[in-house]
Amino acid sequence: MEILHTEKAPEAIGPYSQAIEANGLIFLSGQLGLIPDTGAMAHSLAAQTVQALENIISILKSANLTLKDVVKTTCYLSNMEDFSLFNEIYAQYFGDHKPARSCFAVARLPKDALVEIEVIATR
Repeated sequence: MEILHTEKAPEAIGPYSQAIEANGLIFLSGQLGLIPDTGAMAHSLAAQTVQALENIISILKSANLTLKDVVKTTCYLSNMEDFSLFNEIYAQYFGDHKPARSCFAVARLPKDALVEIEVIATR
């Protein structure tokens, strides 16, 4: 098992790692729309979705992977009414690559985020 870390994504806000690699699978912790340079939360659902995906890309890149290596995503929204807008942005990032996905509305996310995305990738 190897801990993965990059300074190009936000530091963990609790006792966990940005990502762990084990047996060729890479498990990324959920990413919020936190801006790595400032630690500030992006303001809108669209901006938080973009930033969370950019954080995921940075962590994957640190392991020499891309979104094309993602096999599963789990997405959490604070409001299911944002589902359509979230899907539009998500689709722009993943394009024709469509990993398995679950998407849930939750009562509350850390730092009162509007979206959180976690992924599993493979080598």
